Amino acid sequence: MTSYSPLENHDSVLEQAQAWRSAGNQVALATVVSTWGSAPRPAGSQLVIREDGHFVGSVSGGCIEGAVVTEAIACLAAGEPKLLEYGVSNDVAWEVGLACGGSIRVYVEPVA
Repeated sequence: MTSYSPLENHDSVLEQAQAWRSAGNQVALATVVSTWGSAPRPAGSQLVIREDGHFVGSVSGGCIEGAVVTEAIACLAAGEPKLLEYGVSNDVAWEVGLACGGSIRVYVEPVA
């Protein structure tokens, strides 16, 4: 079951990642690395994802979080980071709800 808890404070997201890792969970960190045009969250925004799909933080104000969580779980399984891109020219962006007119690049990485 996926659950969401918004945390606006960057430090709180990193503290949650550390707490989950300390508890023995697999954790991925998603970070907005660039935006163009109208984007829901600025570069540097973060989301931390536990292997069971629970997550805190935000990379898009809710419009692509589900897709990022799915990709993060895949990154944990593969043990490899991934660069994701969503924008209005990307069919997936409409499917996941990024219809704001801009684009966003999100780097997802397993936390060791």
